[in-house]
Amino acid sequence: MNTKTSILLVGAGGHARACLDVIECEGFHSIFGLIGLTSEVGSRILNSQVIGDDNDLPKFQSNCSKALVAIGQIKNWMLRFHTFQKLIECGYQLPVIVSPRAYVSPYAKIGNGTIIMHGAVVNAGAQIGDNCIINNQSLIEHDAVIGNHCHVSTGTIVNGGTQVGEGSFIGSRSVIKENIQIGNHCLIGMGLTVRHNLPDETFLSVNN
Repeated sequence: MNTKTSILLVGAGGHARACLDVIECEGFHSIFGLIGLTSEVGSRILNSQVIGDDNDLPKFQSNCSKALVAIGQIKNWMLRFHTFQKLIECGYQLPVIVSPRAYVSPYAKIGNGTIIMHGAVVNAGAQIGDNCIINNQSLIEHDAVIGNHCHVSTGTIVNGGTQVGEGSFIGSRSVIKENIQIGNHCLIGMGLTVRHNLPDETFLSVNN
């Protein structure tokens, strides 16, 4: 018997493709469809169809109660934030999606609408907020705290006890020292090492 529940993905770009792959591997959900730009309606992304744009979100909720924000986040966290809020206002549930190729400790806490992608590790005592992307091969060490609406990019290491404020982006292969604080809405570029606290809205593009 098929016990999968339907899920609607909001986004139809590269990150949506990656999310589709994780969801198909996970095996708990069937794809109801994707929400994209008006010009994308009717197109296919992998095996799934773009069935509407943002204006159609309310009408699909009666047939599909779950949704995921499948929009990428690099320079601007606000689009993911507003999409997440709109889905909640429309009555959607936003489940946690965890790749079967990732490891999440049973002693970690993961917020609504967060996706843990292939090869990621979330260790004991870690806390990850709502609507986050924990991308492929990233490591969230013990007791680290990742705020809402963050993107921890591919191959990143967030060491133990570190706190990352909401809406922040950490670029691929960056390493964050243990027990430091990264402020809200920060952007840390690719391949950097962060050894000290960063205030809100820091843009870091060189080693520090």
